[in-house]
Amino acid sequence: MSCGQADTAPRDGADAAGMWRPAPVTDATEPSEVVADAPDAAWRDVAADNLLIMELADGGRVAIELAPDFAPVHVANIRALARSGWWNGAAIYRVQDNYVVQWGANESDQPLPEGVVKAPPAEYHRPLQGLAARPLGYPDSYAPLAGYAGGWPIGYDPEAGQAWLAHCYGMVGVGRGLSPDTGTGGELYAVIGHAPRHLDRNIATVGRVLTGMEHLAARARGTEALGFYKDEAQHIPIARVTLAADLPEGRRPAYQVMRTDSEAFAAYVTGRANRGGDFFDVPAGGVDLCNALVPTRETKD
Repeated sequence: MSCGQADTAPRDGADAAGMWRPAPVTDATEPSEVVADAPDAAWRDVAADNLLIMELADGGRVAIELAPDFAPVHVANIRALARSGWWNGAAIYRVQDNYVVQWGANESDQPLPEGVVKAPPAEYHRPLQGLAARPLGYPDSYAPLAGYAGGWPIGYDPEAGQAWLAHCYGMVGVGRGLSPDTGTGGELYAVIGHAPRHLDRNIATVGRVLTGMEHLAARARGTEALGFYKDEAQHIPIARVTLAADLPEGRRPAYQVMRTDSEAFAAYVTGRANRGGDFFDVPAGGVDLCNALVPTRETKD
């Protein structure tokens, strides 16, 4: 397996806009081959306490990894809400084309369970210090730098000392009203369209969908404003939402995420930016952060 590294520093020359671009790599390994051949050391386990399992009434199952390193208060709320049965019997009520799918329970209809912080801080970014950020190696439109940390796609600003999760496909955020409302975590959404990166640093992003996107993205679109369903009869019922840590070991699914500090991941990013083989005549020679999503895999069920 050829292990080309994605550049993290400018090369000679610049594009027409004056931005640096790494030179194209002509011998990049196909990304699917990189993932298939990645050694066990290139993967990390998803902690059971950070694994949320949403079971839909129609039999679909969605697995979500939570990101407490980026939004600890909101994630603690989500764990408490799951353990209280908050979403059991709730529904998906919004599917906006090329944007998000949203679900939850109405806080005006039932009190929040004990232990849930009703007004969490605005966890829209975190200190860059303490994160081992790996640059994507290509320019980004929404952040001074884009890259990865701990297996997550991030934007970051070394000068301001801040980092934040990026709104890529499959990322999960907290629904909220107008500021200063930050949302409790009782209403969540997943990105199902072209990455709405303009939401970065404006909403608490708390995780990502690992498996089951087909049960969210392939739904009928809502016809009301912002993709809300017109009638409750159109809502998609949720049977239950559970933390994997609370399931019996025999019924506990397990997942792994590729380590973004691994050589395999560097080769994967290079492959995404420089696709070759029999199909691609002209490799792009570059890649967007959300077009190089971190590979994940289910390891048992």
